[in-house]
Amino acid sequence: MSILIVAPSWIGDTILAQPLLALLKRNHPAARIDVLAPDWSAPLLARMDEVDAVIANPFRHGEFNFGARRALGRRLASADYAECYVLPNSWKSALAPFFAGIPRRIGYQGESRYLLLNRRHRPDAARHPQLVQRYAALAGPLPDSLPMPHLTSTTEQQEAARRVLDLPLDAAPIVFCPGAEYGPAKRWPAQHFAALAQLVASPRRPVWLIGSEKDAATGDAIAATAGGAAVNLCGRSTLEQAIDLVASASCVVSNDSGLMHVAAALDRPLIALYGSSSAAYTPPLSQKARIISRKLPCSPCFKRECPLGHFDCLNGIDPQQVATAINQALRA
Repeated sequence: MSILIVAPSWIGDTILAQPLLALLKRNHPAARIDVLAPDWSAPLLARMDEVDAVIANPFRHGEFNFGARRALGRRLASADYAECYVLPNSWKSALAPFFAGIPRRIGYQGESRYLLLNRRHRPDAARHPQLVQRYAALAGPLPDSLPMPHLTSTTEQQEAARRVLDLPLDAAPIVFCPGAEYGPAKRWPAQHFAALAQLVASPRRPVWLIGSEKDAATGDAIAATAGGAAVNLCGRSTLEQAIDLVASASCVVSNDSGLMHVAAALDRPLIALYGSSSAAYTPPLSQKARIISRKLPCSPCFKRECPLGHFDCLNGIDPQQVATAINQALRA
């Protein structure tokens, strides 16, 4: 049979949805799984073995456009999907599967989706405290051990990314991911990243900064303050190239961001820095990940900006502490 997944709009959430896809493949080995997702996420989904095809979701985040969603649903009807799993909680995200007439439309109740979904779940925070568990539970009772997210990256792909970006093929870089889409309360200060680069960079293990165009200014500030100890690649690489650069890292240091989950899914040694968000809800799913969090009484607050104005949850994480964690990971 054919199954449609309506994917989340964030890199991290998309990776956390992969165990659901793995369970669906386990339950239906011959099933075809198509994913309705934004164009930007196609390179990410292409690195998941469970995904057969990506269908472009043309709607911007928050865009309604009822007529276009109905037209998309009518186009999807020709694929004869047996099931659809709608992972976003919004009302509009369930419209296309409804208009496609997919017999089983599954998801969480979300925004009162009584007519749009015919198999509605309610999240059980006590049984499923993690987002990955909530996604996976849509496929049925959870197994004792969930499949771990896994992205593919070959040596050839990694070397090709380095050649395009004029990076040395023999380096074993320490990758810093200084961005976080949600807001400043999830970003370790640029001056701390710069100080860390000075502590750990070496000719054999250079520090590479990886992120989107939105992170380019932060990357510039880190590179300038680090005095040549870090190379800023933020905004220079595609998502596909970023995956391959992270895949070849000797260690990754990241805020709680999409690239943190990418590093975990590539099974790289990872130091994850948590401030306003919760490692209990969206942890990096890897045995090689170490979480650093101050666990202040005011955190996690889940705010974009610090409501108390001090950002102590992240400002108080000392670069030397992170450097020690990196050295422990490299020795391991």
